[in-house]
Amino acid sequence: MKQLTPAPDEKSTEQRILDAAHAVFTARGTAGARMQDIAEEAGVNQALLHYYFRNKERLSAAVFRRAASELFPPAIRLLASDAELEDKVERVVDLYLRQLLRAPYLPGYIVSELTHRPERARELIAALTGRTAEDTSSPVLATLRRQLEARQQAGTLRPIAAEEFMVNLMSLCVFPFAARPMLMAMFRMDQQAFEQFIERRRRELAAFFMRALRP
Repeated sequence: MKQLTPAPDEKSTEQRILDAAHAVFTARGTAGARMQDIAEEAGVNQALLHYYFRNKERLSAAVFRRAASELFPPAIRLLASDAELEDKVERVVDLYLRQLLRAPYLPGYIVSELTHRPERARELIAALTGRTAEDTSSPVLATLRRQLEARQQAGTLRPIAAEEFMVNLMSLCVFPFAARPMLMAMFRMDQQAFEQFIERRRRELAAFFMRALRP
């Protein structure tokens, strides 16, 4: 019978290539990465890269899906949940800042990829959720609107659109990493100082965000 799945060592090789490509693409971007660099990082020859992923474009797409899946789905699930707003904000901040400290190149890489390949946004959402971008965002925005309107009617929150709430929260989390080289140069921070800066932000950002929404 024909074998339908790779042998364990083949899976290991494919994963090693994907790990290596992830490191090279996120550090250098798709345009700056070379297949030879990825092969050397993975400890394989270029022929194996082409065997598993055919070409650089397919490998780049696989890395992009993997990178974006580390950031977006968990936050979307949190924002679509029925948890209280304060709890959502705290958990999204904690999730993003912890994850991005481990992979600080991700925001810059994802923004760069979407700038040069905007069609990937819809492809990515469909691949990660099995639904269109509109079908994915609707439950999130509907839940946020309901919660925000209830708070606004109670007089405990100033008016803000659900889209603005979501974008503002995610931007405050992601921007320091997207602009990390600039911030480190501007504030004369080394890596340890930057990590301490993010740790303070992780403790303080949720409260800052909610205070800004109160009347």
